[in-house]
Amino acid sequence: MSQQTSLTSARSAGTITLGGDLTVNRLGYGAMRITGEGIWGPPKDRAEAVAVLRRAIELDVNFIDTADSYGPDVSEEIIAEALAPYPAGVVIATKGGWGRPGPGEWTHNASPEHLRQAVEGSLRRLRLERIDVYQLHIPDPAVSFEASMETLITLQEQGKIRHLALSNVTREHVERALKLTPIVSVQNRYSFADREWDYLLDYCRQNGIAFIPWAPIRAVPGKQNVIAEISRAHGVSHMSIALAWLLRRSPNTLLIPGTSSVRHVEENVGAASVKLTEDEFERLSAVSLPPASLR
Repeated sequence: MSQQTSLTSARSAGTITLGGDLTVNRLGYGAMRITGEGIWGPPKDRAEAVAVLRRAIELDVNFIDTADSYGPDVSEEIIAEALAPYPAGVVIATKGGWGRPGPGEWTHNASPEHLRQAVEGSLRRLRLERIDVYQLHIPDPAVSFEASMETLITLQEQGKIRHLALSNVTREHVERALKLTPIVSVQNRYSFADREWDYLLDYCRQNGIAFIPWAPIRAVPGKQNVIAEISRAHGVSHMSIALAWLLRRSPNTLLIPGTSSVRHVEENVGAASVKLTEDEFERLSAVSLPPASLR
């Protein structure tokens, strides 16, 4: 590692193995925020976006999560610009299943035709011959879930996808998918303050599936003093405490905090070295919010 200096390495978070053959550090990076406002168009500072990705790799982050809908296309293009040819051991995970008619707008589209086009487009933009982890971004209520999965299985058989995964799903979706193919990860909204998917995280752990939380920190009205107090005790940011809680919550969590700032990447990676006491962990675990909508 060339420029880590005294900062914590993502290796301090420990590792997780996907599909029996991809071992990555449990603190990764989510690339949704390297786009424009409303997750639309290019970022205000493309050079900073490139620097963010390169700094993450310098700090031993070796799992990058993105999607064709981020931009759309922009996030994948910048990842390739910053990192291709990819360093050995770096895993790029992407997704398909959303349409993007405009800024802040998301429409379902997990039809077989759309997914085939999405995979081909991601391969081209990411400059890859095979996508290591491809996630169905969200089930489409207008399309058979099995039809979506069977399309991805066919693309996997064609050598375009290494491992299949899911996002924004219920346990029923996971069980239905497992009848068709192995699933290496599930990505759902989850944090110390928002544990609607507790049961699914535990189900994934029991079945050897990684759980990737998105939206890892949410404001808790009237309870911000809890995370503020714990943050002060450790001398780190609120986000670092939220990430430390997720790392401790279960050994199958794989974190993908996103940011468009080099400084925040460094802060987030620093969470790998934060060790919560049992009392701190329990106090954070007692904080919860009502469910929020999927993204």
